[in-house]
Amino acid sequence: MQQQIEQAISTIGSVLLGKERQIRMALTCLFAEGHLLIEDLPGMGKTTLAHALAQVCGLQFQRVQFTSDMLPADILGVSIFDQQTSAFRFHPGPVFSQLLLADEINRTTPKTQSALLEAMEEQQVTLDGETHRLPDPFFVIATQNPVSQYGTFPLPESQLDRFLMRIEIGYPTAEAEKKLFLSGDTRSELDGLEQVLDLESLQRIRQACSEIKVSDSLINYLQRLIRYTREAPEFAYGVSPRGALALLKCARTWAYMQQRDYVVPEDLQLLLEPVIGHRLRAAEDIGSHSSSALVRQMLSHVDVVG
Repeated sequence: MQQQIEQAISTIGSVLLGKERQIRMALTCLFAEGHLLIEDLPGMGKTTLAHALAQVCGLQFQRVQFTSDMLPADILGVSIFDQQTSAFRFHPGPVFSQLLLADEINRTTPKTQSALLEAMEEQQVTLDGETHRLPDPFFVIATQNPVSQYGTFPLPESQLDRFLMRIEIGYPTAEAEKKLFLSGDTRSELDGLEQVLDLESLQRIRQACSEIKVSDSLINYLQRLIRYTREAPEFAYGVSPRGALALLKCARTWAYMQQRDYVVPEDLQLLLEPVIGHRLRAAEDIGSHSSSALVRQMLSHVDVVG
């Protein structure tokens, strides 16, 4: 399985140049059965990463471009009266896919954003009193522009908490950008990417990740990190138990991808900002997420050995 994972990373890296760490983070999120939020400027490769991930993992892919006039029914689907059967017939929306790309999710209104809450948490959609199960796996990759841009609606805490991880793509390195200039737009190669993983191998990887060992000392370190967010006055509020479980699950998955059968403190430290950062707020500025500074403070004030 490790060879397949490395091949998947290499294949995606052929169209998203110089971003191996971001690719590994995205795969970690998929293997940990979570959802991924990518926040960055337009044109940085967010959509390319999502499309390439679907191709390489053999997942049914749907893309929704979020706009200010979008309605929940545009995502979830709608029941239409069928005159032949004299009954309402449900027409599924794009959410009924294995990988849903919610592009620029913060350009739509909170009402439409909230349409994804049940789907992301319960893997189901309830409409007109009837519950419809979503495919398994069901993986949401949402992209959002920086909140400072015009025409955006900040995601509420309840929506942010549905995302297991939040990452940024970032500008390419000089070497990767030169290669991009010489080879041209790599998006034309997306449809030709080789499928490396399938649903069976994905399930085996998820099972193997859940069996990664965690020591008592590492659990104690995790508890100290989480407790610090709840007690330090610099934080508006602390990390919830769900957030702590998310960090531990991602650490197990990251350890597996590093070909280890145990978690080390460095795994928690590396994943702290992608998993916990969007769940933190600074007490002195309730309207913003200064996650990097808060995470650095956690790491500098909490000892690895208690």
